[in-house]
Amino acid sequence: MKRLFVALAVFVTVAGCRSAPPPIRLNGRTLVVENQTKREWRNVTVTLNGYYRGTATTLAAGAQLDAGLSNFVTGLGQKFDPGREAVHTVEVRATDASGQPVALDWSDRKQEAK
Repeated sequence: MKRLFVALAVFVTVAGCRSAPPPIRLNGRTLVVENQTKREWRNVTVTLNGYYRGTATTLAAGAQLDAGLSNFVTGLGQKFDPGREAVHTVEVRATDASGQPVALDWSDRKQEAK
């Protein structure tokens, strides 16, 4: 009986330590940006590799944005081609509902949230 309790306690501890998925993730040819805050984001801009951009007017608290990589374009209208290019960096910029800036950065070398 004591062993069962110890095993159960270890399971509950490990399960409780699982963290939320990162707010920026690649899922095949789709980029996922998740607003893990309790405030809506406005004027969301997502930039891939420093050149390709996509925008969303809002991203609700707790919601996620799923964007096909081929939907990102440069200022000159060139589309991102996931068959020829890899995503190396992602920058997310927005303003939250209270007017505070939101800045998330992802790199294939490291991941950080500002």
